Amino acid sequence: MGLKAVCFDAAGTLLDPAAPIGESYASLAGRYGVRVSSAEIEERFRSCYSNCPPLAFPGAAADQLKGLERGWWKNLVRKIFERHEPFPRFEDYFTELFTHFGKTESWTLYPETRETLADLRKRGFLLLVISNFDSRLLAILDGLGVASCFDSVVLSSIAGHAKPSPEIFQSALRLYDLKPHEAMHVGDSLANDAAGAAQAGLKATWLNRNGGGTEQPFPQVRSLREILSLIRR
Repeated sequence: MGLKAVCFDAAGTLLDPAAPIGESYASLAGRYGVRVSSAEIEERFRSCYSNCPPLAFPGAAADQLKGLERGWWKNLVRKIFERHEPFPRFEDYFTELFTHFGKTESWTLYPETRETLADLRKRGFLLLVISNFDSRLLAILDGLGVASCFDSVVLSSIAGHAKPSPEIFQSALRLYDLKPHEAMHVGDSLANDAAGAAQAGLKATWLNRNGGGTEQPFPQVRSLREILSLIRR
């Protein structure tokens, strides 16, 4: 295959929230006097997130990024709860929520993540993360004990481009002077990861943990372990 690097999405691929998003948002909101079902928030999160502008800030100075990241998430959470305005003490709620999802204990690795990364490392592959996340991910990966597995972590908020834009994939490739066909990208989003990586010329693999769905022009796996068989071909 001439493969030199394997790139991964983060949330939904390597790790997942320890509790469902809707449950965490709704439970905390209840402590601030806003009663809402976790199912409603789960639906609102997915809808609002998919319609948000990219979590990317082209040309932003390094010392502005954390404020911009926080502002992006604050706008999203405000949108999620717009049906429940007025929201007393929203600022306090958002601060606690944002802090919560920056903690290691708020996330969990998928069972096969650590073993798969170790196996790929033994085989000599460069390992990268390409994620539409913010800088909190760096501490989360470190706290979960897998930060040292990766040669680089490319974040949309810092790179200035978000998946599925080819630019974020290209910026990752440039770090190691890689050609697109020398890298595989694995992720759970059909549009952002699989289609985005394929458009950028990488070997795209869709992590479709639930199975089903339509035929796609790239391989599908249901577990990270399955990519090892793809690489052996």
